[in-house]
Amino acid sequence: MEERTDYCGNITEKYVGQKVSLDGWVQRRRDLGGLVFVDLRDYKGIVQLVFNTDHQDVLDIAETLRSEYVINVIGTVRLRGEGATNDDMTTGKVEVVVEKVEILNKSLTPPFEIKDGIDSSEETKLKYRYLDLRRPEMQKAIRTRAQIKHSVNEYLYENGFIDIETPNLTPSTPEGARDYLVPSRVYPGRFFALPQSPQLFKQLLMVGGFDRYFQLAHCFRDEDLRGDRQPEFTQIDLETSFMNQEEIQTVTEGLIARVMKDEKGIEVKTPFPRINWDDAMDRFGSDKPDVRFGMELQNLNDIFKETEFKVFKGTIDNGGQVKAIVVKDGADKYSRKNIESYQEYIKRFGAKGLAWAKFNDNELTGGVSKFIKAQEAQLVSTLGLENNDLLLFVADNKKVVADSLGYLRKAIAKEQNLYDPKEFAFIWVVNWPLFEYDEGIQRWTAAHHPFTMPNEEDVHYLDDGEDPHKAYAQSYDIVLNGYELGGGSIRIHDYKIQEKMLKALNFTKEKAYEQFGFLLDALQYGCPPHGGLAIGLDRFAMLLSGKDNIRDVIAFPKNSNATEPMTHAPLEVSKQQLDDLGIEVSKKD
Repeated sequence: MEERTDYCGNITEKYVGQKVSLDGWVQRRRDLGGLVFVDLRDYKGIVQLVFNTDHQDVLDIAETLRSEYVINVIGTVRLRGEGATNDDMTTGKVEVVVEKVEILNKSLTPPFEIKDGIDSSEETKLKYRYLDLRRPEMQKAIRTRAQIKHSVNEYLYENGFIDIETPNLTPSTPEGARDYLVPSRVYPGRFFALPQSPQLFKQLLMVGGFDRYFQLAHCFRDEDLRGDRQPEFTQIDLETSFMNQEEIQTVTEGLIARVMKDEKGIEVKTPFPRINWDDAMDRFGSDKPDVRFGMELQNLNDIFKETEFKVFKGTIDNGGQVKAIVVKDGADKYSRKNIESYQEYIKRFGAKGLAWAKFNDNELTGGVSKFIKAQEAQLVSTLGLENNDLLLFVADNKKVVADSLGYLRKAIAKEQNLYDPKEFAFIWVVNWPLFEYDEGIQRWTAAHHPFTMPNEEDVHYLDDGEDPHKAYAQSYDIVLNGYELGGGSIRIHDYKIQEKMLKALNFTKEKAYEQFGFLLDALQYGCPPHGGLAIGLDRFAMLLSGKDNIRDVIAFPKNSNATEPMTHAPLEVSKQQLDDLGIEVSKKD
């Protein structure tokens, strides 16, 4: 087998008349009797091979070739005949007349065709992931991820950051999701945890004097999965000392701009717009708003505070909200049945109903229009209603309204093609609440994490006798097209403030030292002011690849059940292994 001359997808007119050696997979074979055409594929593309009777021994081998055979060929490049060119292919003007062929390996018939747009279940593709990865779109997505990593490394090294690895076997600390635990054989009954993030270690690196740290950090969270989550994922992790949040944001914007230039050829405008968290929730119903289109939430409490429509008035009197979105030119696109399907969906957010009305011939019709006639003129003026507009109302508490209309806003915009899918709209969401109430566990938690610094003017809320839940944080998320791309904050570097923060989260002093004693000790040894952020590499690669699932940019991901169909992990282990660890497993029904 001779050394490869070039990749298949690079064989263009520049090679005409030259002898080349090519390696790849057989995409397809067309046997015309005495003449065989083979499409040879590698990750760069496909080139057409020609086998003819000028080399009968080679032609005989060509007749045995099947899909996904791995072959090496040697031949001469020539221009295709008139009318035989393919303008859709980079190599579409040439072909290779084969003089020698070697079958390097044969293949079973694959369970699906190795091409884009195949109609095969995700489970099948994950089971045969090594075949799925051969498909051009998968090759492009995984290589895009690698290119992002390369750009990130170059930019951060150029800007004085040092790459430092932090441990993967750590103590279990409460950081939001459940930990993946690793039992210790040496110390039976004790466990390491796989890191949910390098948060505490990177803060300790700041104490250690490394003022610009970064790491492409592998992280693990035992949580329910969805399209943009995996149990193991990678963060572009940064931490700096002596920089305020504006300076950290500027460095991050430079990083994003470098990646966008390198990978997409796009010059992004900096600085990115900033929006306060309260404003984002009020206008978009989301802390990760997609700003590529309008359809913002409209607060109608002032209009309906004296209404006779009991549903709206009762909500307002009880401290709730009445908000609406206007679907421009949407009245004739959404039937009652369509609206009822949306109403059914938003019940998962706690919404009791979805009120609606249509504006046609200068009046509101249908839905709740007869109950709000007294407010019609105000609605038309305030909302700027035009013929064929659709109004969708939700009346409930603040969170339910935001979640429901925030979802509807995004769903309808996607249905109506209200944005350019190739546009990249970056924004910062800043000034987050320090705490948030978790309905699932019925208690207050840290909105980002327990080490986030409050705004200077809000530190007093952590004092005894005050309400800590009024405090806002020096925190910031970077958002891209409705996805949280990354998040960060200025950290607490003052021992006394950190102690108050943990107390506000119901940690006793003893419990705080049990969980975070090493950090609390470190804060008392000249800890510098510091802050940072982490960007989700998988999510970034997903968005730049035009995908909607991070599994498409991870070489060997888990499925939606957190299992791996190819290797069947997780698996049961032997009794001896469990005995070595002093573990007895009880089976769940």
